[in-house]
Amino acid sequence: MVTITLALGMREMVRRHALIRKLASVETLGSASVICSDKTGTLTQNAMTAVQYWFDGKGYDISGDGQKALGHFIQRDTQAVVNPAEAHALQAGLLAGLLVNDAVLQGTAEDPKLVGDPTETALVLAAGKADLWREPAELALPRIAENSFDSHRKLMSTVHRLAHNGTPAVRLLAQESGYVACVKGAPDVVLAHCTHYLGHDGEIHTLDEERATIRQANAHMANKALRVLAIAFHPLDRLPSEITPAEIERELVFLGLVGIIDPPRPEVSSAIALARQAGIRTVMITGDYPNTAKAIAEQIGLVNEAAGVVSGQQIEQMSDDALRETVKHTQVFARVSPHHKMRLVSAFQENGHVAAMTGDGVNDAPALKRADIGVAMGITGTDVAKEAAEMVLTDDNFASIVSAVEQGRIIYANIRKFVFFLLSSNVAEILIIFLATLAGLPSPLAAIQLLWLNLITDGAPALALAMEKGDPDSMQQPPRAKDEPIINGTMRLGIIVQTFAQTLATLGAYLAGLFWFTAGGPTTWGELFSMDWQAVDVSTAQTMAFVALSLCELIRAYTVRSERASVFTLGVFSNRWMQPAVGMSLLLLLLVVNIPFLQPVFSTTFIPTQGWLVLLGLVFLPAITEELTKWGLRQQKSA
Repeated sequence: MVTITLALGMREMVRRHALIRKLASVETLGSASVICSDKTGTLTQNAMTAVQYWFDGKGYDISGDGQKALGHFIQRDTQAVVNPAEAHALQAGLLAGLLVNDAVLQGTAEDPKLVGDPTETALVLAAGKADLWREPAELALPRIAENSFDSHRKLMSTVHRLAHNGTPAVRLLAQESGYVACVKGAPDVVLAHCTHYLGHDGEIHTLDEERATIRQANAHMANKALRVLAIAFHPLDRLPSEITPAEIERELVFLGLVGIIDPPRPEVSSAIALARQAGIRTVMITGDYPNTAKAIAEQIGLVNEAAGVVSGQQIEQMSDDALRETVKHTQVFARVSPHHKMRLVSAFQENGHVAAMTGDGVNDAPALKRADIGVAMGITGTDVAKEAAEMVLTDDNFASIVSAVEQGRIIYANIRKFVFFLLSSNVAEILIIFLATLAGLPSPLAAIQLLWLNLITDGAPALALAMEKGDPDSMQQPPRAKDEPIINGTMRLGIIVQTFAQTLATLGAYLAGLFWFTAGGPTTWGELFSMDWQAVDVSTAQTMAFVALSLCELIRAYTVRSERASVFTLGVFSNRWMQPAVGMSLLLLLLVVNIPFLQPVFSTTFIPTQGWLVLLGLVFLPAITEELTKWGLRQQKSA
């Protein structure tokens, strides 16, 4: 039953864009108490669009959208449209961003087809809006080497050979030196490698007090929730013997800052609110700047304006004890490297949390392994990240994580429901036979009847319970404790109550059958315990006990559908699988009781009309008791 329920849960999660790679993770999801999520593409749309450009003290707004290479460059101070073809220094920065780039634009400016990383495609479209295209750019400056981006350097650089002088922007970059290195990356890192900057006049100037102005511009753009990249270049008189980052990414000439907007997913705010309502913390862990991360976090309702942001540099300086304290009250971690994610996951786990961690890169694999639930991105994630994760999001959407957690809670609750249903029914069967044997009475249930109960009356409704859609308040309950057993105190109480209720109803029907519908049966209580039962046919009483217990379980299956909510709150017939399950079991029960050739096989006989009236007065007792128990639990919780 557990395996079937988990498998059905996996199928449902696929419909919710969550692919589960390990069966047991379905249940683990239900106990998640903190979700550590990346920002780009998970909390945001990953629909990058370059909307601002800044260089040499002037800011430019880039019109148009991220779907077409059509738009204008508008100087912010004067609101005048600027032609990049006439602003050679501006064009040089856009050209460098196009060259240090692996994205490809296919099609036309009106209907482009973009292939590559969304951040890089944003730079390609921005260059296209300035009428700069990869093919002519690479004819003038063909690429001869590349240093790929990595999370430690936070830079990417390419080396190009000057094939012909071409446009003024090409000449500004190559400076007639023969070779040029183009660099893009995190503004603080790029700026640390810069010694000069390119001015509006097209001249290279020494970078001194302008550093503070560049940092201020970067902070201003980041505060507007823009992802900021810096572009720089390095004219080379000759190629170094080894084209390494150490040789290329130094003594750079600063070109400008590109502000890229990545709007939040519209459904993320409600998903975070739902997670918070369920007692689940959402934590943003991103490589972006603190200002950018906080601005996005405020937009999606993750933090308020007064909240603080902890950077990767601060994490580096913290002891493990200090980090454990920090994660208790911090929601946003910025400028984080993959090894910081490992420490953060460990800190949450040491604080008693069940942690889910998202990741997409190769370097994220250790953190995904360490987390209780590793969540890889299905669209942008690497194969290594997917192999390390327990769950893969097919839409890279944070809301799908919350939806998967909700389904995990439903699955665990459904497992508890049928465990409770089956255990209480089977313990009742044991107690019924034990008490009758202790009193010296014939067994109320034949062995074949017990097998039939377990196979048909218990099995089909239990399968229907596995298909429950969940309690209305499943996401209003706190996460269960990590070490809480499936049979907790509440279930133990329910098993005891239901065992006695079913035992009372079944033995009541059995005794009624012995006293009223058994030829030669007892007429007084004294005779009941002193009779020689060898000569008495107790088949009618046994049949009444068999039918009573069967009906008790079938009726009670409706009330076990929730541990807290009333069956009337859920809707008696809201589980469309329960009616066929109970109906089939009831039909088979009536067949083995009323079909003559089946009666000898199942040790049953016809029940008189008065016997059915007795049964109807008893079989609702366990269901009524169940509803009263749930009412008591609700009252206790609200008190």
